[in-house]
Amino acid sequence: MNPEVTDFIEALKEPWQRDMSVKLRQVVHEVVPDVHERMQYKKPHFLKNGKYAAVISTSKDAVSFTIFNANGLTFPNGLFDGPPERKTMKLKQGQAFDPELLSSLVSQAAAGL
Repeated sequence: MNPEVTDFIEALKEPWQRDMSVKLRQVVHEVVPDVHERMQYKKPHFLKNGKYAAVISTSKDAVSFTIFNANGLTFPNGLFDGPPERKTMKLKQGQAFDPELLSSLVSQAAAGL
């Protein structure tokens, strides 16, 4: 794990955003073999074979998680937005995500990288 990504997560002001970011990061590491982390555009990016697999970004009241290479995958209605090649889930305080569903989607998307 990249210490810059760890520092970014630990520096988040809201405890719920830190917790959410840690959980999202764990999902990526569990399902993407040899994932590489780097900070880019002030956001944690996760790469496989030099290509984007996922990114975490935060705003004042949300944590967003984007899955790249999402063409052809089936996403639940209302949970993800964005063009076919990348889908973003925006989580607010008190919301949860289904780790099994997210693991499956990230795994499928990363398999093509």
